[in-house]
Amino acid sequence: MCVSQAQAQTSDDEIRVVAHPDVALQSMSRDTTRAIFAMRQRTWPDGRAIQVFVLPNRDPAHARFAKEQLNVYPHQLQLAWDRMVFSGMGQAPHRVRSLTEMHDKIATTPGALGYLERAYLDDAIQVISVE
Repeated sequence: MCVSQAQAQTSDDEIRVVAHPDVALQSMSRDTTRAIFAMRQRTWPDGRAIQVFVLPNRDPAHARFAKEQLNVYPHQLQLAWDRMVFSGMGQAPHRVRSLTEMHDKIATTPGALGYLERAYLDDAIQVISVE
C-alpha cells in the first residue's frame, strides 16, 4: 500500500484541488474542502459565491478525488447533493464531461473550484493545497 501511495503522489494522475486565479486562498483544511464539495459551504471568505465543478460519478478521476482528497466515496457525495436539492436547501455542483472541460471552466469562471490531474495543471488556474 505504501508504495502505491508514494507512486500516486508523484504521478501525472495525482488529483489536486484547483481554483480560478481570483480565489484568494492558497490552502484549505480537509474539513473546509469537504464542506465545499458537499455543497454545505457556498461562499468564499470574501462573500463571493463558490462555483463547484465535478466530473460524473463514474469517472475514475472523480472517484480518486473523492477518496484521496475528501476521504469519502462518490456515492456519499451524491447522497449529500441529492439531499440538498430535494430538500430545497441548495443545489448540486456543476457537472463537466472531462478533465479538459474542468480545466476550461475553472480557468474562466470567477470563484470556481474543482480538481484536476497533475498533467492538466498550468498557469491559467491555481492549485489549492488541502491540509
